[in-house]
Order: sequence, then structure tokens, then C-alpha cells
Amino acid sequence: MFDNLSDRLDKAFKLLKGQGHITEINVAETLKDVRKALLDADVSYKIAKTFTETVKEKALGQNVLTAVSPGQLMIKIVHEELTALMGHTNVEIDTKGSPAIILIAGLQGSGKTTFSAKLANYLKNKKSKKVLLVAGDVYRPAAIDQLKVLGEQINVEVFTEEGSKDPVGIAKKAVNHAKTMGHSVVVVDTAGRLAIDQQMMDEIASLKKNLNPQETLFVVDAMTGQDAVNTAKAFNDRLDFDGVVLTKLDGDTRGGAALTVRSVVEKPIKFVGIGEKIDALDVFYPKRMADRILGMGDIVSLVEKAQEQFDQEEARRLQKKIAKNQFNFDDFLKQLQQIKKMGNVKDLMGMIPGMGKAMKDVDLEDDAFAGIEAIIYSMTPEERANPAIINGSRRKRIAEGSGTSIQEVNRLIKQFGDTRKMMKMMSGGGSKLMNMMKGVPGMRK
Repeated sequence: MFDNLSDRLDKAFKLLKGQGHITEINVAETLKDVRKALLDADVSYKIAKTFTETVKEKALGQNVLTAVSPGQLMIKIVHEELTALMGHTNVEIDTKGSPAIILIAGLQGSGKTTFSAKLANYLKNKKSKKVLLVAGDVYRPAAIDQLKVLGEQINVEVFTEEGSKDPVGIAKKAVNHAKTMGHSVVVVDTAGRLAIDQQMMDEIASLKKNLNPQETLFVVDAMTGQDAVNTAKAFNDRLDFDGVVLTKLDGDTRGGAALTVRSVVEKPIKFVGIGEKIDALDVFYPKRMADRILGMGDIVSLVEKAQEQFDQEEARRLQKKIAKNQFNFDDFLKQLQQIKKMGNVKDLMGMIPGMGKAMKDVDLEDDAFAGIEAIIYSMTPEERANPAIINGSRRKRIAEGSGTSIQEVNRLIKQFGDTRKMMKMMSGGGSKLMNMMKGVPGMRK
């Protein structure tokens, strides 16, 4: 995400590299490119102009410390302003209520139904809430079926009323059902249209009036850029919603919607969708997003994702095996499975400071570990438990069984051996496994 914007901003800051001090001339040249970068990212001209004028005013009003270069100072100021533009701090979703009601609104195709299920999964697993999903899209039968399938995947009840064309009536019955069954949160999926129309606005406004929800969230496709911002404004003028959800942010290399929707509607971005998987939903943190846009990584989010997957008991067990030099391919395979659950590998690498640029020209396939897994699965249980016995003939058999070459098998075994030695020396646990990603099948320069 934000690849184009990050590249353009990086080039703009290079104009100040090596400059001894900030002047009106070199700041103007840099900010001209910053403004172009924002416009290319589908940020409106008015916001881009205001943004660069604010940065210029702050940059010219500061003296450059001896320990800070003009380029570093400019990056700091731009980082602060990007964070402010996206809302300063994150705003938590309100789940207070008996039950709390969350109303989902947006255009057709924006990802409302999928987001509803993702939100239910998030509230269930991370907030320990008992959630009821409500199929309130009475015009699109596929939406009801989709919600049922997703609800079954995450083991969350879905309330439907087949044949009814009254979304308000369905939602009211769902709330009563939730009270009876002890659900703490009700998430109401609603109908969308291909464009904003009066009937849709009247219907969603009626739902909000009758349900009096704790949260009304507007879901919008981030890839529609400035159109997303305009649609958000039209909905907010009528609904006065509480927050924005940007879906498909992982596919948006420009990022204009994320940068400007907050300042236009004056409502916080609360969540971002970053993939198709049911757990591919992130709480939106303006500062962390600014870090990623400027190539500073996002270590906090990376650590949080890791903590969700790696439990303490497994970590202690692994550490004992490492200390005794007993870490084997079965252990390594478990670690790979946990890393894969954290999300898209290239996105994860981009969260490490400095890695975003390094990964720019690396073609990392969605299933980057497929080659490694194939090699390991082609080993016998004895070989996985005791890699030292894998001789030449065994390597040839493993290569043929995994559809890879002997060279790839040799490289994996060598890297595994080197990593195991390093891990034993440092006794640092599974975090060092990321070093194994260098040269894996599926990653190409």
C-alpha cells in the first residue's frame, strides 16, 4: 500500500539531502514535489496545497540543529502533518450497551458484508464479545447467503428473516433476540446501491433512527480514491456517522482516501481492510500509517500481530529446544504456519524499518513459503526430526518429491543449519526465523 506515494516523497526529500541549512528556495523545491506526490495519490488540490503551506511555514520557522540535517527535519515535519491529517490518534469502537448496536452503511461493492463478518470476528476474538450478525440486505439474496457462510466460518450466529423486505423490522427483532440470548454486540449489515440514491438514504436513516446504534460505520472502497471521499461526505451529511472503514487498502498504492477522508468528513478512520482473509482487519492508527508512508516501518503493529500468533507455552518449549540444539524441521514448519497466519508476507516485511524500500523490487509471491513447505513435507519424519542424517541420496529424493532442485534443497538445509547455530548462540527464540526468508523459493529479485 502507498507504494507510489512513498516513492515520490522519498525522491522529494532527496532534494534537501546534503544541504547545510533550510532556505525558502530549497524548501519550495522540495514541497513542490511533495505537492505533486499528494496530487498523484489522489489527494484533492485544496488539501494538498494547505498541507504543503503548513509544512513550509513550520520548516522555515525552525533552526536546524547540528545533529539534524534539513532533510531529516523536513521528514519529521511531514510525518507530524501526515499524522494530523489522518486524525492524530486512533479512536476505539464503542461497544458499550446491552447490547451495543453497530450499524454498517455504504455503497454496493464496498465490502460491507465482508467487513461485518471481519468486525464480528475481531470483536469476538480480541474483545471477548458475544456477537450477533444481522442480515439486513433484503434486496440481494447473495448477501444473506454470504453472511451465513462467513458467520459459520467464525462461529458467530447470523440472524435472518427469510422473505421479509422490512430491514427495520428485521433489525428490531434481531436486537430482541440478542437480548434474550445474551449477545453483547449486534452488527447490522445493510443494503447498498451502485450509486447514492434517495431510497437508500431514507432506508439507512430510518434504521439509524429506530435502532439508535452506538456506532454507525461507513464502509468505502479505498481504491476509488477521491470518489471514496466524496461518497463519505454525502453519507455523513445525511447520517452523521461515527467512523469510516477503508476496505481494500492493501490494493491501493496511492492512498488518497486514507489521507483525506478524515479532514473532509471530520470523522475518524476506525478500521482498514488489508486482505481477503477473515482476520485481515486492522485498527487504524494515524501515526503508524504515517510511519509506513515515509518508509519508517511499523514495528508496533508487527509485534502485535506476532503476539496474537505466538503463545507463551510454545515460546518456552521452543527456547528449551534451541538451547539444547534440538530445533528441527518440524519446529520450523510450525513457525512458518504461524508467520503465514500473521498476514501477507511482503506487507509484514514492509513493517520493518528500512525493509519497505528493500522489498520494493522483490517479487514475493502470495504463497512465498510453498517451496520450503514442499521440501519439508517431502522429508520423512525421521529426517525432519534429525536433519543431520539427510545425505546426498536423501536430498535427491526430497528434491524429486517436492518438485524442486537439489540446489534448492541444499540451500534450505544450509540456511536452516546456519540459523539453528545462530539461534542456539543467541538463545533468542523463533524471532530469528525471519532470516530464513532470504533466498526462499518464491522470492525473486
